[in-house]
Amino acid sequence: MEHQAAGQDPATFERRNKLFMLLQAKAFRRGKVVLASGKESTYYFDMKPAMLDPDGAALMAELILQELEGIEADAVGGLEMGAVPLIAPVAMKSPAYGRYLPGFFVRKAVKDHGTKKRVDGNDITGKTVVILEDVTTTGGSAMDAVKVVEDAGAKVSLVISILDRGEGAAALYAGAGVPFKSLFKAEEFLGADAA
Repeated sequence: MEHQAAGQDPATFERRNKLFMLLQAKAFRRGKVVLASGKESTYYFDMKPAMLDPDGAALMAELILQELEGIEADAVGGLEMGAVPLIAPVAMKSPAYGRYLPGFFVRKAVKDHGTKKRVDGNDITGKTVVILEDVTTTGGSAMDAVKVVEDAGAKVSLVISILDRGEGAAALYAGAGVPFKSLFKAEEFLGADAA
């Protein structure tokens, strides 16, 4: 999987290859599994070990921040649990990329105690935000976050995923008029695994 995209600087190329190898070792698995979408698959990506790895967290944050260059954003966040391990590293490294991007997360359900907020962390009312996601399949989980964030008075400028399984997420976001990017596509790992 070593191919450099046109115009990609050597540092980005190296980071992307390092992250690819880390994901291949820590996140990609063959075997039957039922996905969050309810579909059954013969392979899966468990991103938690890679997102919670010091190198993985740093590489993901750096590559996400590079992808956000030129994208309007006041904050970064996403749906619990998939996005939570991404939010803090991206927020923490954002000043090094000329941005100041505080984090927030969207609860799957309103807490029955305390503040009873669905969007927690920093206030996003009137802000433009980027939704982070670990793995997208059909896109439903991150789209839930988009709807909650919009209901909270924010505008979503981009949904960005570490990995897109290529099973409908891009079409879902396009249909909703929400820009979407992913750092990797599942076929990159499936092809490398078969080689």
